[in-house]
Amino acid sequence: MRAVVLDNTGVKFRSDYPNPQPKTGEILVRVLMAGVCETDLQLIRGYMGFQGVLGHEFVGIAESGPFQGRRVVGEINASCETCEYCQRGLANHCPHRTVLGILNRDGAFADYLSIPQQNLHLVPDDISTRAAVLTEPLAAAFQILEQLRVSAGQTVLVLGDGRLGNLCAQVLAHAGCRVTVVGKHARKLEILRKSGIATLLLADLPADRSNDIVVDCTGSATGLATALSVVRPRGTIVLKTTVAGEQHISLAPVVIDEVTIIGSRCGPFPVALAALQRQQIDVMSLIDGIAPLESTLAMFERARTEPVLKLLLEINSEAA
Repeated sequence: MRAVVLDNTGVKFRSDYPNPQPKTGEILVRVLMAGVCETDLQLIRGYMGFQGVLGHEFVGIAESGPFQGRRVVGEINASCETCEYCQRGLANHCPHRTVLGILNRDGAFADYLSIPQQNLHLVPDDISTRAAVLTEPLAAAFQILEQLRVSAGQTVLVLGDGRLGNLCAQVLAHAGCRVTVVGKHARKLEILRKSGIATLLLADLPADRSNDIVVDCTGSATGLATALSVVRPRGTIVLKTTVAGEQHISLAPVVIDEVTIIGSRCGPFPVALAALQRQQIDVMSLIDGIAPLESTLAMFERARTEPVLKLLLEINSEAA
């Protein structure tokens, strides 16, 4: 099958990659469309030491199981189901888990993938395939509301005007927070302004430590330091950034100002799908390009060098 594979020589497109062989409890999914994510670029730079098929944001057709023939999206963490963490409802933190396209499991930049049945969610008929590709990052944005009790009127600063920053801002604004997004790209900030969210260029960010919550979606090693410079004492920083390599930062301000730092990763797919179905969150304005799987390397280069939001790979047609 066709696949985009990362190995110790780099990333390449292959037309002869072996088809996945689903294990007991797993489902073969024919991938329709997949999304390029900042995490994919970090993996190419060495994050997690991953080797295999990249890609973790997808919509596909289940080839077997109770959802056979239907469009599905899938949670990326495949847990063991038996360890203490799984039994405590913390399957996303299972020490034995594999992670689609990120850790010991081939991902979605391929004609087919294999994933546990329990990870799959049906895509309602009134959600387009293009919108459904954004289910995974939108769920990650909603995870903030799972971890924090936010209240109307709280001041929230979102650092980063990319796709995840945009989604986090929309989710928090819908929850009643007073949200401002800080970024470097006028076009991306304009998209947010059109949706009624305040924006600010990074160069104009004042040294104002009055924000109740700061969300780091920068994708940069400098994001946490910036967040610490603008969060109020006893405020909260939500870290959404993962970067390759080590980070060096003084943590004294965390202690002195009693700042709470929360790592935030994967989130609730049913909540994200419901928001997409209600058209509560605008995801279509994020899509900056669609290309076939064979053009993945060019799309990686666009994502790396151009101020784009979301790039999608059209892998198979829905009618097959």
